[in-house]
Amino acid sequence: MRRYNPFYFVLESLKGLKRNGVMTFASVAVLLSCLVVMGGFALMVYNINFNLEKLDALNEIVVFTEYDASIEEIDELAGQIAALDNVESTSTKYKEQILADLKEENPDLYGDVTDEENPLSASITITYKSNEGVPELDFQLRQLSGVRKIRNDLNVATTIGNLKSGIMLVFIWFLVILFVVSIFIIINTIKLSVFSRRNEIGIMRYIGATGWFITLPFIFEGIIIGTVAALGGYFLIRGAYSYVIAKVVSSIQILSFIPMADLSGLLLLAFFGIGIATGVVGSSISLGKYLKK
Repeated sequence: MRRYNPFYFVLESLKGLKRNGVMTFASVAVLLSCLVVMGGFALMVYNINFNLEKLDALNEIVVFTEYDASIEEIDELAGQIAALDNVESTSTKYKEQILADLKEENPDLYGDVTDEENPLSASITITYKSNEGVPELDFQLRQLSGVRKIRNDLNVATTIGNLKSGIMLVFIWFLVILFVVSIFIIINTIKLSVFSRRNEIGIMRYIGATGWFITLPFIFEGIIIGTVAALGGYFLIRGAYSYVIAKVVSSIQILSFIPMADLSGLLLLAFFGIGIATGVVGSSISLGKYLKK
């Protein structure tokens, strides 16, 4: 039998897809739907983790100085704090800086407050190394002269960290289960497509076609189905994601979303990988029983 180039098999696969238009549409629709569900769920998990990570970044203690502390006294206190064992870094904000930030954020409320009338005090933000040493660090800070108040978010940070771990574990398991179920549905849909063409496969075997000659057009069909479903699913997810962000951000400003531009490449690659792999594997599995007859 003479050798055929890949374009022959691509052309044959396109003819096969056209002849079996209903099953082709069903395969693309099922695969596209599964990709959209998996992609939407993955984006939700990704953004939940992104927001929880921001809340989890609370390994800080804020020390407020006395109201009348001078810049020299504040700097000396900051130096004493930086020398403590469990302190990784410190950041000082003088009361003039804090007032300027408040004026910029809310000019109507703080715009008329002058530096002489400034009711605030300087703050020293401490990033600590280890959660275990925070109680001792808190005690040491309270012994320092010039410390008026301490804000310690250790309990909140620990609670949020535990919550994040639990939520991510549950969501990852749901994503894995959803992926397995989707693959099962897709393979069975392709099996139906192959079953509807069993007579065509039988005729090809009867005239002496080899297994690869019969299989390759179906493999290319799987690739085409996967590619079309991947592109369709990507653009649907992209549009839906942009719409949801526009609606949610305008009403719930405390939530942050990862820009679609940062996710596009990874999402498109994942869709193509899953779509094409599923189409090829589904076609190969579905053909197996007919090639053995």
